[in-house]
Amino acid sequence: MQDPSRRVLLYTSVLCAGTGPLVYYLIQKGLSRTEYYQMALEQLHGHPEALEALGSPLRVHHLPMLSRDHFVDITDARLKIPISGPKAKGHLLTRSTRSAPFKRWTLQEVVLELGDGQRIPVFTPGEQGT
Repeated sequence: MQDPSRRVLLYTSVLCAGTGPLVYYLIQKGLSRTEYYQMALEQLHGHPEALEALGSPLRVHHLPMLSRDHFVDITDARLKIPISGPKAKGHLLTRSTRSAPFKRWTLQEVVLELGDGQRIPVFTPGEQGT
């Protein structure tokens, strides 16, 4: 028969190993449902030049969690969303603000940065569709 402390260690290890990926998944799911994330993707889907550069179908990848390219606080959000298509891959650079907590987010800028360095402005303030 096994020592009870070994059994506890085994169960704890299994629990921890399963909890990490679950937390990562939940964080990714939460970020992908935010207003500023969804608005940026809507702008991309409505931009013919960007869609042509990437090709169809588009694939949105998970955000690297420890990247310095992401910043979200109460009134500002900046993301670098990895995205790819059959023709190219790159990042959707987004910047959004809001005037106070619990107010609606407003897109400030969305730029598609392709792997070859080409930058396609997808949205800038003053454009229709905000």
